[in-house]
Amino acid sequence: MRHLTHEENEKIHAAVAAVEQRTHAHFSLAIVPLSDRYTLFPLVWSAVLALAIGGVIALGWPGLALRMAFGIQAVAFICLSLAFEWLPIRLMLVPKHYKHMRAKHMAHREFAARVLARNDHRDGILFFVSRAERYVEILAAPDIHARVGTEAWQSIIDHFVVAVSSGHVVEGFVAGIDACGSLLATHYPAKDAPPIVR
Repeated sequence: MRHLTHEENEKIHAAVAAVEQRTHAHFSLAIVPLSDRYTLFPLVWSAVLALAIGGVIALGWPGLALRMAFGIQAVAFICLSLAFEWLPIRLMLVPKHYKHMRAKHMAHREFAARVLARNDHRDGILFFVSRAERYVEILAAPDIHARVGTEAWQSIIDHFVVAVSSGHVVEGFVAGIDACGSLLATHYPAKDAPPIVR
């Protein structure tokens, strides 16, 4: 997901503010650039490839001095470690399921801090997006989740992913936020809002 401009961020914040006017439940949006640094993966991959280079040297040039072979391995390890520190490459080294696991953990930490830890009330949801991992999740307080159900949240996520994948990032955020707001307004309308007639 590309970086958002100031104007695009303003549109998203305006959509969040509009939701807050429609419901007394707390709505929180978290957009994080990265859910983990994954510092171990560049080192592990660099070590594995350096050992592989040592094996190739041992098989291809058995007469090469041990000191020279070790020096080549050391240089390879350092160069690979530096190259793998570049974030796009680093993320390629991490299995998808592990990235999603770390993003899920981050989402639950943000939900605990932004919703469950509130002193006024704990009726709220978190719309969580981790950009580097391309991970999206909507977390809701137990009472809200019981009323709305998993399918409604998943439908919002699916539409958001389609919009972002087609390049309509801001539109996807605004539509997703508005959809969350509509569900919250139905079950938790603002204190001064007229009742919703069904």
